[in-house]
Amino acid sequence: MASIFSKIVAGEIPAFKVAENEEFLAFLDIEPLAEGHTLVIPKTEVDYLFDVEDDLLGRMMIFSKQVAKKIEKAIPCKRIGVTVIGLEVPHAHIHLIPINKINDMNFSHKPTPPSKEQLQATLAKITG
Repeated sequence: MASIFSKIVAGEIPAFKVAENEEFLAFLDIEPLAEGHTLVIPKTEVDYLFDVEDDLLGRMMIFSKQVAKKIEKAIPCKRIGVTVIGLEVPHAHIHLIPINKINDMNFSHKPTPPSKEQLQATLAKITG
């Protein structure tokens, strides 16, 4: 059964796409910890990040770096935090989260999800 992320890749579910190429997709998290919280996924469905083929994983990190730089320019923050949890969706993904302090990456703290209009405004800031 295809993951929700595979359905996003296939265009069956809409997403606020930050960046995309033939191998990867970056899109805004709809339940972000901070404005600009973005998920980076391989388009190929692989459940666990450390099962991703080595060369693809390397390219995924380079793609993530490019996306992080775009977010950093658009969203005021000290850093772009990077985390991989991998339990929520059975599709390898990296969280890129604008942070000012370590607690900004506390996944037990869930702020009120933004509206579609707020997500669209954030997307416009990042993609210019």
